[in-house]
Amino acid sequence: MVFPGQGSQSVGMLAELAAKNATVTNTFVEAGEALGFDLWTLVAEGPREQLDRTAYTQPAMLAAGIAAWRVWCESGGPQPQFVSGHSLGEYTALVAAESLDFADALKLTQFRGRAMQDAVPVGEGGIAAILGIDEAAVESACLEAAQGRVVEPVNFNAPGQVVIAGEIGAVQRAIEACKTRGAKRAVMLPMSVPAHSSLMQPAAERMHERLQGTLIAAPKMRYFSGVDGQEHLDPESIRACLARQPARPVHWTSVVRALLAAGVTRFIECGPGRVLTPMTRRVEKRADVAYLTIDDPATLAAALAS
Repeated sequence: MVFPGQGSQSVGMLAELAAKNATVTNTFVEAGEALGFDLWTLVAEGPREQLDRTAYTQPAMLAAGIAAWRVWCESGGPQPQFVSGHSLGEYTALVAAESLDFADALKLTQFRGRAMQDAVPVGEGGIAAILGIDEAAVESACLEAAQGRVVEPVNFNAPGQVVIAGEIGAVQRAIEACKTRGAKRAVMLPMSVPAHSSLMQPAAERMHERLQGTLIAAPKMRYFSGVDGQEHLDPESIRACLARQPARPVHWTSVVRALLAAGVTRFIECGPGRVLTPMTRRVEKRADVAYLTIDDPATLAAALAS
């Protein structure tokens, strides 16, 4: 079971699943009570500009992933042997694995969002997806475009799919440099911070302090982190990964390959957006591996049937 992160949010997400399962809205109401604001109304009605601000996006995506997870469990879906998540989705994975308490994770992600936004004010940072060229070409484009500023590869999502982030002008220059190197697509993403770039080091330091007071238990499922693409079972090791995460790249390709090597033959993306599934499939195309999603009644039924 893998859980999506920022970039998968949208106004109206999980509406069809909520119409059939009160658990969805109940989960968002529970989340809103923990956070102190009406999260469900924001997700259901917007405004989009507010939902896309990272301090709101992060707890919203956590709540969405746990809502879909709870529906899966209540529908008789089996417990996964392995869990992981993309960036913020790691918090969702750890809640599902009973390593983090849901309310604690909500407050952590809200704090994480604010810390990341404080590190780089709105409008000064940018993040972009680059498709169709290899990692070396993206790194070369970033070096050319930096011109004394910060722009770096921050998500290694799949072969030919890398995300870059940094200061907005440098990111825009890097987009053009990637296009000249043959990128099929190079576009800005709807995120208000340059997540996972070195500009996020102040946020990482604040997360380190905040996490010291958070109870983390050993996960009840095998958990793989995108910080290093490796399995982590010790609570202190997990705490260290979460603290480093804001300013470190996401190694999703490594996570998927590690899970495949561990014997995984079925990936289920739990939460809105259906962003992880095509990325995961692109890492290593194998006929014996199934890729499923849970974000509406039809995909839930298909995943349960599988």
